[in-house]
This record gives sequence, C-alpha cells and structure tokens, in this order.
Amino acid sequence: MELKVLGLVLAGGKGTRLAPLTAERAKPAVPFGGKYRIIDFVLSNLLNSGIYSIYVLIQFRSQSLLQHLRDGWQFGGMLQSQFIIPVPAQMRTLGETWYKGTADAVFQNANLIEQSRPDVVVLFGADHIYRMDVRQMIAYHREKGAGVTISALPVEKKFAKDFGVIEVDDDGRIVGFHEKKPDAPTIPGRPDMVLASMGNYVFEADLLLDLVDKDAADPASGHDFGTDILPNLIGRVPMYAYDYQTNHIAGDPEDKVPYWRDVGTLDAYYEANMDMRAIDPPLNLYNRQWPLRTAGYSDPPAKFAFDENARRGQAIDSILCGGCIISGSTVRRSVLGRYVRVHSYALVEDCILFDDVEIGRRSKIRRAIIEKNVKIPPDTVIGYDIEEDRKRWQVTESGLVVIKGERSPVPISSISV
Repeated sequence: MELKVLGLVLAGGKGTRLAPLTAERAKPAVPFGGKYRIIDFVLSNLLNSGIYSIYVLIQFRSQSLLQHLRDGWQFGGMLQSQFIIPVPAQMRTLGETWYKGTADAVFQNANLIEQSRPDVVVLFGADHIYRMDVRQMIAYHREKGAGVTISALPVEKKFAKDFGVIEVDDDGRIVGFHEKKPDAPTIPGRPDMVLASMGNYVFEADLLLDLVDKDAADPASGHDFGTDILPNLIGRVPMYAYDYQTNHIAGDPEDKVPYWRDVGTLDAYYEANMDMRAIDPPLNLYNRQWPLRTAGYSDPPAKFAFDENARRGQAIDSILCGGCIISGSTVRRSVLGRYVRVHSYALVEDCILFDDVEIGRRSKIRRAIIEKNVKIPPDTVIGYDIEEDRKRWQVTESGLVVIKGERSPVPISSISV
C-alpha cells in the first residue's frame, strides 16, 4: 500500500509539572538518558518508520528545542520531500493568538496539510518515552477503514484522571471517550485498569482538515482533540483504537513487551531515566535496527582515573556520556550527561546529572536531579537529610532533590574594527 504520509509533532507544551527542568526549555527539549532529548523518541520513531516529511509545531520556551533540532535533525536538502521543519505559532486566527489547544495548533497550520496533500496525517505528541513502528498503526488504520485511529494501552485506573480513556467494542471500534475523568469506565473484566489514549493519532487528511475547521468556528469549544473533537465523533466517524501492545520493533525479541512512559512529573521522569540504566532495560538503547537518533557531538570518550584504595574511578550500573571524567570517585545506578566531572573521593548514587555538572571532592550525592552547569562544592552532602535539603533546593514528595542549573553561555563571532 503506497500512501503519502505527513507527520505533525506537537512540541509546544510548557511541561509545568517538570519545573524547574522546564524553566528554560519546552518539555520536549528536556534531556533524557544522558545524551538524548525527549523529542528524539517520537522523531526517531517516525524516521525509522519511513516517515520523512515532518513538521514540528513549537510554542513555549522554544530556543533550546530549536537549537537541538538544528544540531541533530537537519537533512541535507537533496530531496524536497524529506524534511523536519520547526513551525512556530503562525497566529493565522482572527485574534492572532497562541495555540489555544491541540486542535487549534493543527488549525493554525492547516496550510501545511493543504499544500502537501497527504493521504493520512500522523499527529503525535513529543513528550513520551517509547518506541513504535508507526507503519503498523497506519496499516491497522487502513485495514479498518477508519477515519481516525488512536494508539492505546492499559494503565492503572488511578491514572484515569491524567489520560483520555477509551471504550471499545469487540472489533476495536471506539464507542466512548472520556478525557481525564477519575471515574472513567474500566476495561471489561479488569476493574483495576483503563484503556488510555497515548495521544498519538492517525487521521485521514481531508477529515482532519474538516474537523479542525469546524472546531475553530465553534465559540464554545476548548479547541482540544481529547476534550472537544474526539468525544463528539463517537458514532459519527469510524474511529478505532490501535493496541500498542501488539506493536513490534525490528531487532527486539518477539516476546518483548512494548515500553511507554509518560514523563509528566519529576518522579516519573526520574524513574524512566532509571529504567534506561537497568541491567536488562525495558527499552533497549542498543538495538541497531531501531536507532535512537539525536544530535551528534565530537566529544572525547568517558574517562576513569586512579586505581587506589578509597580513590578508584568507577561507574556501576550507570550510563555515562562523552566527555565524562570519573576521577578517583564512585558512581552507582546513575545517568550522567556530557562532560560531567566527579572529583576524587566523591560518591554519586541514584542520580541524574545533566551536561557540565561538576561534583566536588568528598561530596556525597544520592537521589538527585542536577541540571546543566551546576558546580557542587567539595564536601557537599545531598539526599541524606531531606529537611535540610528543602531549605536550599526543591524536593519532591518522594524525597527526590532537584537542583536548578545555570544558562549555558553562547559563543558568538567577533570582528576586527
């Protein structure tokens, strides 16, 4: 089946629950797994699925995201049909407003769909950690003769308030859609689980244009797919749920359970990072048949220095990126970004350290997220006395210490006058 497919990636979210990590960047630009950004997962999924025509709709605090897209996601320009283009809010509505919701974001960029005339549009979010062969979802969409297909998976009922919850019949057709309702219906026979929308959609292109056009003209609408458009399509348009658990990635074992995480809170973000550094990670970063792409930098390899009693450079059950130097110190169960320095006699356990973090001598750090460019002085203790930590830094309910970073300097060119 030959289809023209256009990818629209919604990457404009504020990510307020991830503050302070989102104080200077949009949620999709938040670092993840050491060298990656959250948006790398959806873009890698689309490219690995053969979808090369992609617009990234951006909005809030977009500079970090724009720089990352420039550094890691620019094609050579040889083929006009292959592109990843960031698109700011174009303010095409009469009020010239920012995006009012996900449907309004598509409406304000309807010209991109009209100009490319695709058969289907894949409309995906940019704030989840997962792998997915989108071709399998598109094939299911066309086999069912659907107008709209929503990827879905079971989650615990206690999380119903955070998702759109779907009801389906025996054929997978959607017969109910409940946006963020704690009392949403559970899966038949599984009273502790609900079928949650992943926020990834496949639309017939003409239908999508018609839907957002009518929605924009409705003054009572909140202009959001989950709240307004999808619930009102029940019984009017063939709408199906695609079971994400049936999706298989090339290079993974046949019995591998698909991994998906919503990293909308600091604790969820931390746990997902810790998943990546596990001995047998649920999401395999080392599958060469389904590469996770990102910006490439000419970093030197990680380095471990000294081999003396009490002063041995070592990292255990951890992920370290290029440029790291572990100098006579110990790192356990942690994720370290680029150019992290951990000085002699220091101990780092169960931590996420962003790029250019420096841990001073004899410091002891555990269960912390430390942002870019933070310099921890020698003999600092973090994560051992939570009440003392609260006086200086942000601490989550689970006792995770989060330390806000500093802006990175930007080198600019100079001239002789």
